[in-house]
Amino acid sequence: MRTAYRTCPLCEAACGLALTVDGDRVTAARGDREHVFSHGFVCPKGATFGQLVDDPDRLRSPLVNGEEASWEDAFAAVRAGLRPVLETYGPDAVALYLGNPNAHTMSGGLYVPPLIRTLGSRNVYSASTVDQMPKHVSCGFMFGNPNLIPVPDLDRTDFLLVLGANPWESNGSLATAADFPGRLKAIQARGGRFVVVDPRRTRTAEHADEHLYIRPGADAYLLFAIVHVLFGEDLLDVPEHVAGVPEVRDLAVAFTPDAVADVCGIPADRIRRLARELAAAPTAAVYGRIGTCTVEFGTLTSWLVDVINTLTGNLDRPGGVMFPLAAHTSGRPGKKTGWTTGRWHSRVRGLPEVKGELPVATLADEIETPGDGQVRALITVAGNPVLSTPNSGRLDRALGGLDFMVSVDPYLNETTRHADVVLSPADATRKGHYDFAFLTLSVRNFAAYSPPVLPRDPGTPDECDILARLSLILAGQPDGDPALFHDHLLRQALTRLPADQHDKITGDHPAERLLDVALRTGAYGLTLRQLLDNPHGVDLGPLQPRLPDLLRTASGKVELCPPELAAETSRLLAALDRRRDDLVLIGRRHLRSNNSWMHNVPALIKGRDRCTLQIHPDDAGRLDLADGDAAQVTSRAGSLIAQVEVTARVMPGVVSLPHGWGHDLPGTRLSVAATRPGVNSNVLTDELVIDPLSGNSVLNGIPVEIKPAP
Repeated sequence: MRTAYRTCPLCEAACGLALTVDGDRVTAARGDREHVFSHGFVCPKGATFGQLVDDPDRLRSPLVNGEEASWEDAFAAVRAGLRPVLETYGPDAVALYLGNPNAHTMSGGLYVPPLIRTLGSRNVYSASTVDQMPKHVSCGFMFGNPNLIPVPDLDRTDFLLVLGANPWESNGSLATAADFPGRLKAIQARGGRFVVVDPRRTRTAEHADEHLYIRPGADAYLLFAIVHVLFGEDLLDVPEHVAGVPEVRDLAVAFTPDAVADVCGIPADRIRRLARELAAAPTAAVYGRIGTCTVEFGTLTSWLVDVINTLTGNLDRPGGVMFPLAAHTSGRPGKKTGWTTGRWHSRVRGLPEVKGELPVATLADEIETPGDGQVRALITVAGNPVLSTPNSGRLDRALGGLDFMVSVDPYLNETTRHADVVLSPADATRKGHYDFAFLTLSVRNFAAYSPPVLPRDPGTPDECDILARLSLILAGQPDGDPALFHDHLLRQALTRLPADQHDKITGDHPAERLLDVALRTGAYGLTLRQLLDNPHGVDLGPLQPRLPDLLRTASGKVELCPPELAAETSRLLAALDRRRDDLVLIGRRHLRSNNSWMHNVPALIKGRDRCTLQIHPDDAGRLDLADGDAAQVTSRAGSLIAQVEVTARVMPGVVSLPHGWGHDLPGTRLSVAATRPGVNSNVLTDELVIDPLSGNSVLNGIPVEIKPAP
């Protein structure tokens, strides 16, 4: 028996785990009490780390046409499937879909970007456009870089306004904060307050000082009304390096609290008081998350969050919202060229590129529509778009029409069941872990690296090796040694390091050596050796002000009123008098899962059924539905039958169904999940309705009709 320490890879919180290892098995997992960031906190997902690794349904070898195969035969099948498509139709005929788990692996940070470059296709899609893309777009226009996302300085703020987020159950998102609930309690313990705005009385709302119900998708109206009050009552504290303040004032004129109150469902007086509270607090932060992104005006809402943070003087201020400085990033300002979208457009619907990818809402269009540039082959890496994308029933059918499909995934799930080849990587115990994505979003600067808990199996490659081999196949070198690709990436990385330091690079795996280079050229000059010597992480201190040097806008200032957002405001204003639908559908999070992950772990699905249709008692009575009944839910895109849960946790006129379920499709190997399949809420989401600036799907506020199931 021994104890091994590693970072949990199952959500964005980056908690430290202490694993009990017996031989070649992880027999227990608990929070690492000495971890510099999480201090022993662990959620139910992290506590089942060993069970997830040992899942008997996990693929231990590749599949070719549904049968186990050797790795060489599997890659030969990939070569035979992809090369004819590339050579006959060109790279745009091959699409790439990247799932959310890529952000939780070293391969996602190190090997996915070169895979994309090698493929050279415009048909790149990811889970970002069913999640956070509006925040990238708003920050790109405001700060000149879509990855400069300010996070709430939770440990020092006096007042926190939370919109569309439920960190008590999600553990936080676009704000890496181990023990987010504990940090919220600490705000209250030091005399501060936090207020939650949400159509549901979530667990986070239960613990808040105040919960305000809001009509789904109306957050932009609420935020604009707050901006109106800040200007009208001269409650501004704007730093010098901000441009566009008068233009924002002009845009806010029409959005008075009285004008938006009915649309929001929040009284005008309470909106005014909320603006005053934000301005009067010694420090304050507005934090919006997935509920503010996956709506019709997602980019506008994401922008207004930071407009308020800026106008109240809380942007880049301790206790406000700040920009983390991760150890693998240089911290040096980049070129001040600004940022744009729409460098190319999708073939069928003409939707603009954002951050090098197209909206996943149009992937089925590109597969189904004949013509030059039609998608004929698909590569998926750690993704399950059949459950996670809009009108997913249509995408499910479209995948069956591909010439070829290859998936990098440890499971035969609702998506990979369509794949001609499934490449199953080594499990998490046999690979290293460093959070390239989430350390750039951490509410406190720290660094941690987890070496493999168990020895690497030379017969089973990890994702880095698999993606290297795929890249070589795409590059026309199907028999190339992946070591050549690893060396190529290392040579590229070493150009950032003085020549006399090249021989100092260490690491037992190519990913470790790339990490060592990134750390040595990073802001703190750390090394891989230092992180290995500190298994509980290295604390790098609280967030520090970084503006205006960090800005990449052409003006060198925060662009508070980008033209693209100003133009979108007219659409918001025009929708103010729109007739509101009687019933709208929203999603919800659960602590025991992350999207469609982990429904195959017995400990995480036990207890009451979580995939229920929550409906307010008033609506249930009007629709002749009782608790436990089956209801038929219909939208423009599709229809399903769900079990009713009558509860006052949702406001009248709103129903809620969690996403990530629907494990009842044939051809999968998810024996535990199949016993509690639930229903796929994305049968109801509409692929034709997106946020136009970001291409993000609208997954909340979906008009639905409900009646007792026949």
